[in-house]
Amino acid sequence: MGIALNDEAVKEIKMQWERLWQERIDDKVKAEGIANMDYSLLFVERGTVVFATRNFKQLDFRDILEQHRVIDVDRIVPPDPSIGGWGKFIRTAIVGQRVPRRIKRAQQYAAPEKRKQQLKKGGRGWLHV
Repeated sequence: MGIALNDEAVKEIKMQWERLWQERIDDKVKAEGIANMDYSLLFVERGTVVFATRNFKQLDFRDILEQHRVIDVDRIVPPDPSIGGWGKFIRTAIVGQRVPRRIKRAQQYAAPEKRKQQLKKGGRGWLHV
């Protein structure tokens, strides 16, 4: 069971999270970001690599909140796009719905549309600007 942290504690964690990413030291040679101070609420010590380009597990705000045992993390952090959110729901459930039979049948008997020729100069006409 999780502990219900008050909103101020979550705000403090968010502030440290933002400060970590704003004040990190970017090492251009090694292509990584390094924490410049200790962030106790984020479980990050000074000198910890927080961002790298290859073979690196990046810090996740959701994991940090789960380590603090925050109840209802989904209310604070939206789901990962790969898992799916509202956008994926719309693409899969609403847009991808089957067309009813009667509409297909009506399209079958409709006159075919004339194909228009491709416009010259991409539709800009004959004038050169």
